[in-house]
Amino acid sequence: MKKIVLLTACVLAFGAFANAQTLKFGHINTNELISLMSERDSALVKLMAYENDLQETLEGMGTEYNNKVNEYQRKSNEWAPVVLETKQRELQELGQRIQQFQQNAQQEMAQMQQTLMTPVIEKAQNALTKIAKEQKLVYVFDLSAGSLIYYDDTVSVDLLPMAKKELGIPAAKVAPTQLQPAAAATPNAQ
Repeated sequence: MKKIVLLTACVLAFGAFANAQTLKFGHINTNELISLMSERDSALVKLMAYENDLQETLEGMGTEYNNKVNEYQRKSNEWAPVVLETKQRELQELGQRIQQFQQNAQQEMAQMQQTLMTPVIEKAQNALTKIAKEQKLVYVFDLSAGSLIYYDDTVSVDLLPMAKKELGIPAAKVAPTQLQPAAAATPNAQ
């Protein structure tokens, strides 16, 4: 009986060891992948247009404030005390409105960025999930997260080429951080 239990334990241990040897891992830098996606570029264009609209509004408010300050400085000696007090209050209120607008604009920009980038991130995530399942990977590590200390690229599958294909990104397209400096790309002519 002890031999059967020992034999069964050995078979199970061997099976677990053999199973552990077939685990496949993958890695990708999701920031790099997302930077290559055309949807990201479209989102950035919309975000920049939205930011420009907010900036124009803020500049208009700033111009109005500066004009009122200049008028106040020029005419403050001529105004009656009640007018002077009213103009001071107007300047304070306008300054507060500008400050409130800036705070609201920052919040709206963050919200707009999240709204525009969420579908892009989800599309990349869905493509990576599909690839991981097709490749029968157990884990996929995100190199952009910064918490991975080491990976062996001879054992781990680089998913970037497959993700580019899945998302319709040309294989030759590289992220701006991958571009070689012009001096390094061309030989020195002496």
